[in-house]
Amino acid sequence: MPKQIPETGEEVYRHAPLERYSRRERTIIRLADLMFYVLIGLIGKTIRFERDGWENFEAIERSGKQPIYAFWHNRIFLATYYFKNRGIVVITSQSFDGEYIARFIQRFGFGAVRGSSTRGGIGALIEMIRLMKKGLPMGFSVDGPKGPKYVAKTGACLLAKKTGNPIMPFMVEAEKYWTIKSWDHLQIPKPFSRARVYIAESFTVEKSASDAEIERARDILQAKLDDLVERGNLWRTNQH
Repeated sequence: MPKQIPETGEEVYRHAPLERYSRRERTIIRLADLMFYVLIGLIGKTIRFERDGWENFEAIERSGKQPIYAFWHNRIFLATYYFKNRGIVVITSQSFDGEYIARFIQRFGFGAVRGSSTRGGIGALIEMIRLMKKGLPMGFSVDGPKGPKYVAKTGACLLAKKTGNPIMPFMVEAEKYWTIKSWDHLQIPKPFSRARVYIAESFTVEKSASDAEIERARDILQAKLDDLVERGNLWRTNQH
């Protein structure tokens, strides 16, 4: 069963003020926030979930560590629903779009740290290190925020190095879905379809890891996520 949001008092779980936006922008942000929250919630409730590799998640829990959830950006819809209310902290963009994204994921019990690979990335990583040391789990869409699609970046590996926590690659594969014309071909699951949650065996990064070793860790993460995509595609093909 999902855990409840940690009682930490951290601001990452609360909506940020909107004073810097115009009245029109504030209205759009609030409407988009509610629209996505309702859409994900309604569709998510109709999905029949299966699990593959859940023992890998349980192994992390038994170890007393916190997982660094690592996944592809285009599977974020069902990932948001399935892992709700676990207090997972993710990076959201400092842009206008990032504002309403932060708000609706917070409604699902996630925390939001502001930053991206282009703006505020170092500060966001420092904040995630601080929060992990307080016992909070983190999440990375490792090819986000703008791609290239299915090419992992090193952020999760750097966080693992700095905190000693394991990286847990996972993917939620929907049996039937619509595809959005975006850089990542975002998948929107069709209501009442099945989905399978794949969790790969986690791995760690040594605190003494060099730049070359960080790159090798990124290669491991890439390979594990590529394997999950292949397994998901095979499962989905076999349903028809």
